Amino acid sequence: MGTRGRVVLGVGGGIAAYKACEVLRGLTESGHDVRVVPTESALHFVGAATFEALSGNPVETGVFTRVPEVQHVRVGREADLVLVVPATADLLARAAHGLADDLLTNTLLTARCPVAFVPAMHTEMWEHPATRDNVALLRGRGVVVTEPASGRLTGADTGKGRLADPAEIVDLAQLLLARPEALPRDLEGLRVTVSAGGTREPLDPVRYLGNRSSGRQGYALARVAAQRGAEVTLVTAHTGDLPAPAGVDVVDVSTAREMADAVEHAAAEADVVVMAAAVADFRPADTAGHKIKKTDDGSAPTVSLERNPDILAGLVERGRPGRLLVGFAAETGDEHGDVLDHGRAKLARKGCDLLVLNAVGEGGAFESEHNTGWLLTADGAERRIPLGRKSELAAAVFDAVADAVRDTGPGQ
Repeated sequence: MGTRGRVVLGVGGGIAAYKACEVLRGLTESGHDVRVVPTESALHFVGAATFEALSGNPVETGVFTRVPEVQHVRVGREADLVLVVPATADLLARAAHGLADDLLTNTLLTARCPVAFVPAMHTEMWEHPATRDNVALLRGRGVVVTEPASGRLTGADTGKGRLADPAEIVDLAQLLLARPEALPRDLEGLRVTVSAGGTREPLDPVRYLGNRSSGRQGYALARVAAQRGAEVTLVTAHTGDLPAPAGVDVVDVSTAREMADAVEHAAAEADVVVMAAAVADFRPADTAGHKIKKTDDGSAPTVSLERNPDILAGLVERGRPGRLLVGFAAETGDEHGDVLDHGRAKLARKGCDLLVLNAVGEGGAFESEHNTGWLLTADGAERRIPLGRKSELAAAVFDAVADAVRDTGPGQ
């Protein structure tokens, strides 16, 4: 499922070049035709044979190979996406100023498809005014320059400038192939809080009440918001080994009450709050201090439940002018109405500005890389979101958020 395309994978000459192999693998396994165009420096880190074996396409770096085919023009013209991983400070500078001394920089000049740079460099290089100016210049031309991650760099250094996780890069590439306009820098200056995952309510030291949420939708929302320029805090519960989205502050919680506290804290300064987490409605009234044992007579214990706080309703009740609240609801139809009936009722009951309604069982929602549903607004508008990758739904949500902010302005 998804858009298949011709991708030019540019590889810059940094130590993170070895991770481009994982990106290449992810793109080819998703059905894309990938042509790797490295710089000469990149081949000091990863040999051409590796890229050729993984892509099934030849690898060249100069403009004087296959001259009759006019490669320095053709490669960029025929691409559906040019993705540069890693984008070094030098490569960003050359691209910003239109230098064209090898096949990759020529390709960047001739491409008329979406172009995305995924930076990787030391913190001092990323924060240098020259690099910041080059990034701003590229973004001003409509080029996507993603936010780098924070973490371990070369040697013992840590900080901002680490290459984003390869799986995240593949997801962003597939988003741009499906929706080339999905990552404008239209959320700059906004503070966004996103919740993700599924809370767990302990029954005893071993067992808990939980749900099937994987957290993928919340992570996609945080990732897209950050790459559109927002300052993002992600409050997450039990999302396994999902990598932290680049450029996002992550707060880990476990129970519904812990999530409520963390979201309330982050939302105090937020312009937008997106509640994508599957928060348990109930918790055991009492938690056993030891593992509950089976009885000899075969009877089962009785578990008394009590309500957890409704985080979204609490935010609405303690509302702040100008703060936009987005809820998520996973629904099924029953004898009282269909999915949309329940979604409209929940929107009215919750009192939020936007509600993303997922129909459970339509190929999306829990434990899936895809999602679908409706986007309902407080003024009665309803928009169907077709089945696609969860990052595509995230982009649709923040399209609506950006429209709402343009209409009212943050903090108004």
